[in-house]
Amino acid sequence: MTTAPPRTVDTSQISIGILEDDSDQSALLELWLSDAGYDVTVCAEGAKFLRAAQTRGFDLMMLDWIVPEMSGFEVLEWVRLNIRERVPVVFLTTRGEEQSIVEALEAGADDYVVKPARQHELLARVSALARRSGLTEPQAESLEVREFVLDRRLGQVQRNGEVVSLTAKEFDLAWFLFANLSKILSREYLLRHIWNISSGISTRTVDTHISRVRKKLGLRPENGWKLNSVYHFGYRLEPLESE
Repeated sequence: MTTAPPRTVDTSQISIGILEDDSDQSALLELWLSDAGYDVTVCAEGAKFLRAAQTRGFDLMMLDWIVPEMSGFEVLEWVRLNIRERVPVVFLTTRGEEQSIVEALEAGADDYVVKPARQHELLARVSALARRSGLTEPQAESLEVREFVLDRRLGQVQRNGEVVSLTAKEFDLAWFLFANLSKILSREYLLRHIWNISSGISTRTVDTHISRVRKKLGLRPENGWKLNSVYHFGYRLEPLESE
């Protein structure tokens, strides 16, 4: 996948709170994120992390799955109940199984990173989440993924050089699917970021639009694509390897 050249974005005002009790891992995360310009605070214990979140606040949080005193899930639950603004959260976990990832997303996480973290992947995920959450300006105006070209300025998708007719919401949905290739996107996440609502609309709205996008773009196994629901939780678009 290639994108348009990114704009320069000032990340120095974005504060990231990290809950991680592995000192080696937390040192790496702090180094990578600080070098990228973020304001980073690291805590090894859940209670200490919550105190920091209350006193100074974080724009984005990275939570380890298992830490002393309070689990990452417990911290996340507290954050969602007690912090009015919806802070984007990345879960750090050594478990790569799909069910564990779904559990984290269902608990309210916005994204996940499987440890040991890789620098470029981690920075890309943090940057994308900050962008989607409105912490930075959008950096990409176009996406090129195999036979598809998506142009955000025109609201247009081309497949093999031919324009595919999509409604505005269908284009937005296609953009999120291709920009998050092979990742699980919850219905709640899609409703929030495409329809700008968190409740009050049937999830069939998402399902219906998924069906339309799948049909119009030919996202079927015979064309090298798989767009399926995951545990009735959300959707994931995956490219299939050609035999």
